[in-house]
Amino acid sequence: MDLEQIIYNLVLHGGNARAEAYEALDAAERGNFEEAEKHLEKADEEFYEGHKYQNMLTQGEQSEAPNFLVIHAQDQLMTALAEKNLIKRMIELYKRVNQLEKRQK
Repeated sequence: MDLEQIIYNLVLHGGNARAEAYEALDAAERGNFEEAEKHLEKADEEFYEGHKYQNMLTQGEQSEAPNFLVIHAQDQLMTALAEKNLIKRMIELYKRVNQLEKRQK
């Protein structure tokens, strides 16, 4: 696989992971935690798919020196991971709020 394809896949799967994580957050805001979990699972799948391409870069399958696009693509994937992890914590907070609201009713 050439460098351009690897970069494309890093950005693609990083973006997909981020989008799924935000879909999970939206579902949690609506109180639909089952849907939120499904989106988080999809986000994890997308991240791990992207990680395969990141490994291609770090394991030396590409002999070219890293360039701006490589760095940007890896940044996209790792930012998606950071956001996904933060969103998971936010969903746990939504669950707690939801439980407290149910107790008050």
